[in-house]
Amino acid sequence: MRIVKILYLTLGVSVVGIAEQVGLSQTPCWKRIQKHEESGVIRARVALLDLDAFGLSLTAFVMVEAVEHTAEWRAEFLSIVEALEPVRDIHRLAGSHDFMLREVVADMPTFDAFYETLTSSIRLRSVSSVFALEQVKASTALPLSGLFPNPN
Repeated sequence: MRIVKILYLTLGVSVVGIAEQVGLSQTPCWKRIQKHEESGVIRARVALLDLDAFGLSLTAFVMVEAVEHTAEWRAEFLSIVEALEPVRDIHRLAGSHDFMLREVVADMPTFDAFYETLTSSIRLRSVSSVFALEQVKASTALPLSGLFPNPN
């Protein structure tokens, strides 16, 4: 199960380095990586940027309660929020709120403009926001240990 090892490796490693670690030659390793990209297992290769280096010092989490629970409202809501540049993540929730949005912006006036656009674009039952004081931990890695047979 050599390909399982590839899932454990970061894409910052060269194909040659990955091939050596999984015991394949470079071409078959590259083909397997491409296969996983085409199938959607590997969704994207990204660079993780320092928010502060770009002046994006405010992270907000916006909790939204839908005014109605129809497919039409949901489609319209998602169409609107997906187009708003500050929105980094959208989660549909169970519980007292229907959606949670994570926005990254420069400052409070920029957030206020985002909030105004959101609340004037679609009817919402309620909207509440919380602001991150500090990012204590962040990870894009998935908890894969124990999901696959030992690849050795």
